[in-house]
Amino acid sequence: MERITPGFLDLKPALTRLAASGVLASAAALAIGCEPPPPPPLPPLEVSWAPAEPVQGHLFLIRATFPPGSGIASATGSAGGETLRFHRVDSRVASDGGGSSDTRGPGDPGAPADAPESATSADSVATILESLAAVPIDATDTVDAWVTATYEDGRTQTDSLRIPVLEGEYEHERLTVAPRFGSPPNEEDQVRLRRDRFKAGWVAGGAHATPRLWGSEVRRPRDSRVTSAFGTGREFNGQISSRHMGLDLAGRWGDTVTAAADGIVALVDEFLLAGNIVYLNHGGGLLSGYFHLSQQLVETGQHVPAGTPIGLVGATGRVTGPHLHWVVRYGTTSVAPRSWLALPP
Repeated sequence: MERITPGFLDLKPALTRLAASGVLASAAALAIGCEPPPPPPLPPLEVSWAPAEPVQGHLFLIRATFPPGSGIASATGSAGGETLRFHRVDSRVASDGGGSSDTRGPGDPGAPADAPESATSADSVATILESLAAVPIDATDTVDAWVTATYEDGRTQTDSLRIPVLEGEYEHERLTVAPRFGSPPNEEDQVRLRRDRFKAGWVAGGAHATPRLWGSEVRRPRDSRVTSAFGTGREFNGQISSRHMGLDLAGRWGDTVTAAADGIVALVDEFLLAGNIVYLNHGGGLLSGYFHLSQQLVETGQHVPAGTPIGLVGATGRVTGPHLHWVVRYGTTSVAPRSWLALPP
């Protein structure tokens, strides 16, 4: 009788595949377990401004406050059409006293809390970034602004603001000047005016590109009476109406004019309407101008501390007599010089 040998099933390929799938499953499980945890949520972006209702044609401050350990790297933004230039300030001396975009109440997640008096280390105090801002003189009820915060891990968040504005109180005056300056400019004068405006715009760009240079000392360039206030409506020889976008300070021919704050001489020139001028770049978007000088005492590129003599009172350009016309601008936005003097140090 024929003997039948039982056959055997070859399980090796199946076992190999099963083992491979188990290894892959284990590797996948390990990979999932090794994924980094998601980053913690960003703290709410707290933006405030002071004063709470800035005035048309005035400077004001915008602050972005970040809690300890937030990992904030920088902030950018815009207000009233001008770029904001933020710098860090000491949270122990920065005061609020203004408006805020924060609507959280006490006890809400992320709501600001008073730090204990003993919290003095860098890891236990808030980070405050601050920028100057300007309200255009023709602003209506509000100024639109936005602030974007960038963190060390590359994440960003943005807050849009609508800042209430108070109406400024500006007067009107009538002046008599030389006929050339009381009539519409001729073609030659228009060319000069365009050149002068281009140069002033170039100085404004330099102020935005320069870190803040001035310190706590801000002063009048002349300790004399005001002969014409900022923002006053003007009519020249009954024909041209405009606004007086500076502060006129009394002076006799040859009286000394000093720098209002630390800065760099950005431009020494002669303009058609402003006469002999000196522009100072104070950085952080801020610049000041000194017009109608009889003589300029500084050179372009020179660093001048506050109180440094930079020129002498004169009557060059479109004037009714010797005086200093003092201009302060944030970027290209002219503001009342006295609003600079009123800012906290």
